[in-house]
Amino acid sequence: MEWLLFAAALVAVGVVIGIVYVVIAESSKFFLQVSPIEFLTETTWTPLFENPSYGIAPLLTGTFMSTLVALAVAVPLGLLVAIYLSEFASSRTRETIKPTLELLAAVPTVVYGYFALLFVTPLLQQALRPLGIELPSFNLLSAGIVIGLMIIPYIASLSEDAMRAVPRSMREGSYAMGATRLETAFQVVVPAAVSGVVGAVILGMSRAIGETMIVAVAGGTQPQMVVSPTQQGATVTAFIAQVALGDIAFGTLEYNSIFAAGLALLVLTLLFNFVAFWLQRRYREAY
Repeated sequence: MEWLLFAAALVAVGVVIGIVYVVIAESSKFFLQVSPIEFLTETTWTPLFENPSYGIAPLLTGTFMSTLVALAVAVPLGLLVAIYLSEFASSRTRETIKPTLELLAAVPTVVYGYFALLFVTPLLQQALRPLGIELPSFNLLSAGIVIGLMIIPYIASLSEDAMRAVPRSMREGSYAMGATRLETAFQVVVPAAVSGVVGAVILGMSRAIGETMIVAVAGGTQPQMVVSPTQQGATVTAFIAQVALGDIAFGTLEYNSIFAAGLALLVLTLLFNFVAFWLQRRYREAY
């Protein structure tokens, strides 16, 4: 049994190594023809044009913008839900709400995409028009909001687990000092569970960065430098989905560009994960 468990763990490591190898090997073919400096510094991404340009910046700005909007929605809502489930909800209420909340993670992302395009976008257009803001049909604001709704279960569930792991004695000590349940939740429980909360937020961020169908359906596929969420724009994953439809010949520079974009996304996600690991080790409390 011990060897079986070791083999299962080894398979997981092997899969990760295989993914990294494939992405790097295919990306190297791209960088043999395109300078990494051009890839990182140019602000035009048109690999499918007659005169192609390979600056990844437009895709990264679209990815960052949709992710920031998603986190602005998911972090406060997810933490409030986690605090309620951990500190205020009864056992029966928790057993009802938590599984229901986690069902949001089971909804296909293409459904979320059409929900953003056909429901959230018209709603935002009506709300922003009196303010003089004309929201295009494809925009990163509605896509980001719906991505935020999608990742709430990740943040809420993991944060609630971290908060429930805080010893009861800390809560009782706070109550003994005259603190209310609300003060105890925000000033004792959340700071004590901060390492787990940060890990939950980073996991949600990684999920938002890697989202494909919502941004492809509702955010648009036009790669441009994005400075406002009311613009349309392409993300790294949306571009990969666009090119990987089978219309581009295998082994061409245009085809290899999806692996270069995937490598940029992989490095970006790894950086966020390393930051999460550092923060967890830095602020982890042992009880």
